[in-house]
Amino acid sequence: MSTNALKKRKIAVLGSRSVGKSSLVKQFIENHFQDSYYPTIESTFAKSVVYKGVEYDCHIIDTAGQDEYSPINSQYAIGIHGYVLVYSITSRNSFNMIQIVHDKIVDFCGVSKIPCVIVGSKSDLSMSRQVDSKDVETLAKEIGCAWIETSAKNNINVGKVFELCLQEIERMQAPNQTEPQSKTCVVM
Repeated sequence: MSTNALKKRKIAVLGSRSVGKSSLVKQFIENHFQDSYYPTIESTFAKSVVYKGVEYDCHIIDTAGQDEYSPINSQYAIGIHGYVLVYSITSRNSFNMIQIVHDKIVDFCGVSKIPCVIVGSKSDLSMSRQVDSKDVETLAKEIGCAWIETSAKNNINVGKVFELCLQEIERMQAPNQTEPQSKTCVVM
């Protein structure tokens, strides 16, 4: 494999309705913030990202809003390398959904941990804050992931979200790269 080859990464952006998933993705991909709200069915975007000197070909899936009764679709689990779990700092209910969505993904994938980052959106609306950052920090420690607060409107920490997601993906894949070769399967 060429050292110049891009590493491909699929990242799913999940969270409750109206938390700013599409605004976050559009700001990251197009450097554009749209004030009006149109519910997303599902959109996929591609962007090359350089993280720690390595170029990644990222495919970002902007999903429809989740609620506690929404099933996790197989396309949000199969072939996905990392997850961006978004809540609004102005909605306690959307924050509570993060644990539910996380647990659904873990159950669907049949794993104990997934590479993800918890994102508190709408940090520009801090006067209407309903979610304390200490609560987010506690949840992030419990599920073993990174977290960050962002403002798509003011383009604050938007790029950092996807860097953190790549960091979590690489962190979880790194142990597999250092395992002894004796675990390989040989067919005779």
